[in-house]
Formats: sequence, structure tokens, C-alpha cells
Amino acid sequence: MPTVHLLDYVAGNVRSLVNAIEKCGYTVDWVRSPEEVSQAEKLILPGVGHFGHCLSQLASAGYLPAVRAHIDAGKPFMGICVGLQALFEGSVEDPAAPGLSLIKGKLDRFDDSDKSVPHIGWNSANSSSKSLYDLRPQSKYYYVHSYKYPYVKGELEKQGWTVATGTYGGEVFVGAVAKENVLATQFHPEKSGVAGLRLIKSFLTGDGAKTLGQEVSGPAPTGGLTKRVIACLDVRTNDQGDLVVTKGDQYDVREKTNDRNVRNLGKPVDMAKKYYEQGADEVTFLNITSFRDCPLADLPMLEILRRTSETVFVPLTIGGGIRDTVDTDGTKVSALEIATMYFKSGADKVSIGSDAVLAAEEYIAMGRKLFGATAIEQISKAYGNQAVVVSVDPKRVYVPKVEATRHKTIKTAFPGPKGEEYCWYACTIKGGRETRDIDVVELVQAVEAMGAGEILLNCIDKDGTNSGFDLELINQVKSAIRIPVIASSGAGNPEHFNEVFQKTRTDAALGAGMFHRGEYTVQQVKDYLAEKGLEVRQFEGEL
Repeated sequence: MPTVHLLDYVAGNVRSLVNAIEKCGYTVDWVRSPEEVSQAEKLILPGVGHFGHCLSQLASAGYLPAVRAHIDAGKPFMGICVGLQALFEGSVEDPAAPGLSLIKGKLDRFDDSDKSVPHIGWNSANSSSKSLYDLRPQSKYYYVHSYKYPYVKGELEKQGWTVATGTYGGEVFVGAVAKENVLATQFHPEKSGVAGLRLIKSFLTGDGAKTLGQEVSGPAPTGGLTKRVIACLDVRTNDQGDLVVTKGDQYDVREKTNDRNVRNLGKPVDMAKKYYEQGADEVTFLNITSFRDCPLADLPMLEILRRTSETVFVPLTIGGGIRDTVDTDGTKVSALEIATMYFKSGADKVSIGSDAVLAAEEYIAMGRKLFGATAIEQISKAYGNQAVVVSVDPKRVYVPKVEATRHKTIKTAFPGPKGEEYCWYACTIKGGRETRDIDVVELVQAVEAMGAGEILLNCIDKDGTNSGFDLELINQVKSAIRIPVIASSGAGNPEHFNEVFQKTRTDAALGAGMFHRGEYTVQQVKDYLAEKGLEVRQFEGEL
């Protein structure tokens, strides 16, 4: 098979990019020194995380002159995410770090006064009827970034670039650029399903370069950011020692029969592939027994990630066991090292649960000061805040009046057992088995300050009830923070997804049991949302 070279400088989840390249019929050779860059015919620069961190890594290893020489020699080059940002002169994310200056201009940050930042999800890449590596106006592509280059009509075109744009909350930004031998995307094609695979293949074969900038006709572009529908798989070891997908009722995953076996709903890899083919925008694995097991011994979970990423080309999140720990041989292992292990196995995001609650408690006790020691801070610094999800497990505590507690209360439309009109949401740890004296607002504001990029908002009261999401909880959390929120717990039918998108500002909604039991498919949920006038991404089939 023909070969493409990938520059390796610890850029997060590159396994998915390798899998996507291999899916297109190519093999990957790794470039591990600046000297090896000259041997590459086609070179891809992946990138996630912090602009300054990535550019300083490349600069200190001596890669930047070699990459520039490769481009100047007219050889095919592709940059992804920060790989696109590196082509500009610089970014306000780190003003001291210079870019390659292949494109004039500096990146700025999305305005978070009217929308969630980072910009996470499926959005358009509209090339305005110009051919740009098989980008299509009705396709959606997966973005995850806080910084962008604002699009000014004609500006980059005068420099010779063909440009595709996206729109987020009224801000039009550069989604992809191409010129001669260079292609760069702000979105992740390896995580953009078949739409992204088409772009990668167009680059690898050279077909995209041949037709670049030509006038094309076709359907009108679709709208902007879609409503994300996420499939979640709770994974644990059953009594027979097999990893299975399970689902609890208020976190109890055992059958109600006398033998009390772990509820077995299927095999994780097979189910993830099924949901991908139904159009799931992301797949989340929550390893719900990992707080009792050393994650370094959790080899089956790593293998599940590796095998899933071979056939599932949408973002994968893994939760459970992301914490500082000690291996069985006594070696201390940091949360960052464990996260790195998951990223190398195919994860795009890691989800932190109980340890985030404990870290938030300490942060508040220390006068809301950061010292850089928490797992959230370490991982977000290395891989960007978009790589860190905090999974929250709150439950209602009813009070008769606001003054009855120090915690952030809401006036509820669903009074308590004694007619209480107010409640607050207490955070729990250890799978909901231990309640802490910290409310959900305190928690999400603390982890946002630490560098979390997204909140996975569960609800113990709603878990397994199929009665719909807790809209009051979601609205309270959304009004307290500026990072995206994923609504979870309680989904039982497609209308529950429509309701949460229409009545809250949630950025995504997650389903589990209703999908696992076959009551509804992801496709049926998306079709229903589309009928209600909401923007959704449709699965585009095989490459």
C-alpha cells in the first residue's frame, strides 16, 4: 500500500487518524526527527490542544524549518486543527509563540458571552461553490476548538487560498484552507465520519489538489452547528469476568431477580459500531467499576478503545480511573500518564468523575486558588481543555425555603415529599454511593476554572426512569458556566431529546438504555428532531 508520513510530537489521539488513513488504503510511517521530514512525500501534521504548547514542542525539537522546507518544496502537506492554526503568524492563545507565517494573520478567541466555548460539535465547512478536497455543502464536520481565524471575505483569497467557512453564534471562521500543495482543516476529518474520510482520501490520492478552486454546483449549504446526540455505554466486568455493557436504575446495575446478576445488554465494541452506523455523533464509554480497580491493569478497556477506533470515526470519550494512582508494582502513575494511555488507545476525551468532586472541594477550601496539581489542570494543559470532560452525579435535596441551606437553590415545579418548594443538587462520588457537601453550581464553576472543557451532567433522580431529562438542573448549570454541557439521565423516547433542546440551552444530549434495549435507534431520534426543525447530522454511509 502507498505511504503517508505522520509527524509524531505527542498530539493526543493520533490512533484515530492512523485508522482513518488505513481505511483509505494507505499505510503510515512515523516521522520522529527533523531529518526524517525530508524523506516524506506526503506529510500530515496533526494537532490538538494549546497553540503555544504545540508550537513550542515543534520548535524545540527542530521541526519547524523542516516542515517549512517540505511545503516550499511543493510536496503535499496537510495540517489538522492546531496544524491549521500553525500556518498563521500567531494566536492570542499564546502571543509569544510564533507560527509558520505561511498565512498572514493571527487567531483570536470565540466570544463566550452568548455561547459555549470551546466550540464543540458538528458544523459546516462551506467552500462557496469552489472545489476544496471533496468538501460537500450538506455534510457536517467535527470541530473542537476555542480559537479561530475570523473570516473576512476576500482577505485570504487575495493570498491565493481557497477557503471553507463555518459559522458559530454569528461568528464566521475559517474551517479549512487550501493552496497548491497545502491543505489544512480546523475540524478533525478523522472524527468526521464518511465526510471526513472523503477529504482525507482526496488529499492522499492527489485528486483534491487537481480540482482545487474549480467551480462546482450542488445543493445549498445546510445551517450551522447541529444538535449532538450521544450514545453512552456503561461498561463493567460481570460476575463471569467479561466486560459487558450494562444499565442501572438509579445506578443499580444488577437484575432484580434472586441471582442479582449484572445486567448484560451486549458487547461494547459491537454496540459502539452499531450506534455509529445509526448516526451517533459521539460514543462515550464509562467504565463504572474503575474506582475499585487499578486502571493500569485494565487492559481489556484499552483494547475496547483500540478496536472501536478502527471502525468508529466519531469522537470517543472514556471515563473511569483517570486519577493519580499506584500500579501493582508500587510505581506511582499520574492522571496525565493514564489519560495519555487512553488517548494513545483511541480516546479523544477523558471523563473525570469522583476525583473532580474532591479536587473542587479542595479548590474551594484553598480560597479558589489553582496550583496546577489536579488531574484536570495537568491534562488540559497538555492536551487542551476540550480533551477533559467532568462527569457530574448530582441528586436533589429538598428544602422548605432558600434560607434553609447555604447551597444554590432553585424554586422547583416539582415539590418535595413534604411539599418543599425549593431544592439544591448535592454532588456524589463513588457511583452515587456517597453524597458530599458541595452543590452542583460550586462544582461546575470550580472545574471550569481548573480547565475542564465540557460537563457531562447526569442526574441520579432521573437515571433509568425514562421520564425525560431534569430540565431544571440543566438550566441551573447552563446559567452558571460558559463551557458546553451534555444533558444525561432520563431519556426514554425521541420527544425527551426534542424537549431538552427546545427548553434548555444544552449543547448535547445523551441516551443509553433506550438505545441498548432497542426501543429506539439513534437514527429515529435524529429523524424526529429534524421533523421538529432542529439541525442534525445525518449518517452518510460507507466510504
